[in-house]
Formats: sequence, structure tokens, C-alpha cells
Amino acid sequence: MMGKTFLYRILFGTMLLLAFSSCSLKKIKYIQDIDSSTKMKVAYEQALTIKPDDQMMIIVSCRDPQVAAMFNQPYYTNRIGGSEAMNNSIIGSSYSYTQQVTGYTVDSNGDINFPIIGKIHVAGLKREELSEHIKNVLVASNQIKDPTVTVEYTNLGISIMGEVKTPGRYRINRERFTIFDAISVAGDMTVYGDRKNITLIRHTGENDEFYKLDFTQAQNLYNSPAFFVHQGDVIYVSPNRKKASESSVNGNTVKSASFWVSVSSFLTSVAVLITNNKKK
Repeated sequence: MMGKTFLYRILFGTMLLLAFSSCSLKKIKYIQDIDSSTKMKVAYEQALTIKPDDQMMIIVSCRDPQVAAMFNQPYYTNRIGGSEAMNNSIIGSSYSYTQQVTGYTVDSNGDINFPIIGKIHVAGLKREELSEHIKNVLVASNQIKDPTVTVEYTNLGISIMGEVKTPGRYRINRERFTIFDAISVAGDMTVYGDRKNITLIRHTGENDEFYKLDFTQAQNLYNSPAFFVHQGDVIYVSPNRKKASESSVNGNTVKSASFWVSVSSFLTSVAVLITNNKKK
């Protein structure tokens, strides 16, 4: 009698273990703290500022194209495409050519070397501020009376790592690029991504700033300086407990086949022992 009771307890405990292991440890739904009437305002709407190693395209134009040309970088031709060779003979080719303006790379001191004007300190300026600054310098030096200055970034990019569908480095195609945009371009988080534990690393001068983001709480996101991503940001999505439980050193967890083989073997041994005891 005691043998059967012992066996039933083991079986019941095993069933409970199986039930608990099959439960989801984390919800995968985003922004769970809002409803259809909720209105959120972004706390930090900081425009991007120019940093060392940024690459800029700056184009000056005016009524006299020849005068404006003196302040513009030369164009270069970019060849796209290639050819297919067989037995050392080219059997086909498909080339296309595009012209692009040579850009400026901000040096470690935050300067660029602008034609005729010379060095201009640009670090810390917004794109529109740099455009206005160059315009004022050209007018004040009597170089051009009616300049139009266009400034664009050419190398904005972020890195996305961890539990997303396609980790990697991605280019930003606009300045107002949110953390939602960033996760979207990487194919969204996997089901193993911890929605409450996303880290954004931002390099600011000599230091790095770390921001913890909780995608289940809109208030946390909209109040964070990391809601809008900046050039060079690194975003890491941590694995949830379910993924961690499946990633032990030997793989012998409640989610692995080897675990349940061991449990089955143990239960079989217990049943054999109880049967043998009953026969005695």
C-alpha cells in the first residue's frame, strides 16, 4: 500500500513539473500599460548632433554655379554591377554608374576642412545649425551673397544584437528614428527576447551611457532619452528565462529530451522496485 502511495506521489509531482515547465515565463505583448484612450508625449525630442567620425555631405548653391562650385567637394563615379566570366572570356556584363559627392569626415577634434574657408568646428551642432553657420560664414566673408547650404548625414547607423530575428548593423534613413523603428528593422524580437530587459548603449564623448528599456511599459519608453536612437547606438535584447533554461551547459533541463528520458528511467526503476517489494 505504501508502495502505491509513493508511486502516485512521484507521478503527481512529475505531472506538476511538466505543467509548470509548459507555462510561459514572460508575456510577449508590448506596451501593456495603455488603452485606446491613452495619450503619450515623448519626454526627450533631442535632434541628432554631429559627432567625431560622422560623415557629412555639404552642398553649396547660389545663382552663379561656378562660384558655388568652388565650395563643393568634387563628384566621384560609383560603378555598380559586374561581369560574368567563363573560360577566361567575359560572356556578359551589367554595369551602372552613379555620381556622388565626396563627403566630409568629422575628425577627432570635431572639425571639418571646408574649401577656401578652412577648418570649421562642427561637433555638437545640429544639421540645421551647421547649414546656417556655413551660410553666415560665406556671407560675412563676401564669398557668396545668396548661398543655400544643404547638409545631410551619409553614415548614420546603429547596431542591434541579441534576441532579434536578424541581428546586425543597420543604416538610419532619417533623424527621428525611434527604438520601435530600430527593433522593426531587425525583424522584431524573437519569442525568446525579454521585453522588459533591453539595453541601449550610447557613446558620448569619453563615456558610454547605458539605458534600460521595458517594452511592456509605454511610460518607460516615452520618458527615456533612448526613445529616439542616435548614430552609433548599440541595442541589446536580453534572452528571457525560458531561453536561459534551455541553454544549460549540458542541455539537461526540463525542456530537453534527455531530462525526460532520465525522468522516465527513474520512474521505471521505482516501479520495478515497488513491484519486487510486493512480490516478497
